[in-house]
Amino acid sequence: MTALWIFLGLFPIPVSAGGQPEKGGNPPSIVLPVPENDGQKAYLGISGGKTFTLTDIKAKVLIVEIFSMYCPHCQVEAPVVNRLYRKIEARPQLKQNIRVIGIGVGNTAFEVNTFREKFAIPFPLFPDPDFKVYSDLGKVRTPFFIGIKRESNGTERIFLTQLGGFGSEDEFLDRITQESGLNDSMKDGEGR
Repeated sequence: MTALWIFLGLFPIPVSAGGQPEKGGNPPSIVLPVPENDGQKAYLGISGGKTFTLTDIKAKVLIVEIFSMYCPHCQVEAPVVNRLYRKIEARPQLKQNIRVIGIGVGNTAFEVNTFREKFAIPFPLFPDPDFKVYSDLGKVRTPFFIGIKRESNGTERIFLTQLGGFGSEDEFLDRITQESGLNDSMKDGEGR
């Protein structure tokens, strides 16, 4: 029974101290396949090559959702994350500064595409069939959200981590803009 609880993400999986992303820390070096879809490449600001890292994405703020198509919590959260994405895309200053991606831990490309189609996910999703990203992130439970901010000097840092659903997309978007400092830069008229 414990194995079932772990599989469903309802019971904590022990991890080594310091393995999970922490607010204020550096983002992990995650390598993902370049999307075949030209629209997704343009959205991420990626051109050419077979792989890219999170730091290659052209954005001041990157929101990464760690999910699994088999996670019931991820399935419930999918429409909420879609609404968050649409709210970002509806506001020009947010649209030019924030990108959203999802990584399906333990999911093949087929499983990720099944999740994308079932829940009409509008942002790029990537498979992690061998659990490499999952291991690099300290074996976080799903869903797990990571906010990464590009600093003015070009370095990147984690400004937000969230285990589980985030509730209201409006409140989470406010949290993203406040904790990343993006809210302040928009008031100052900065943009990217």
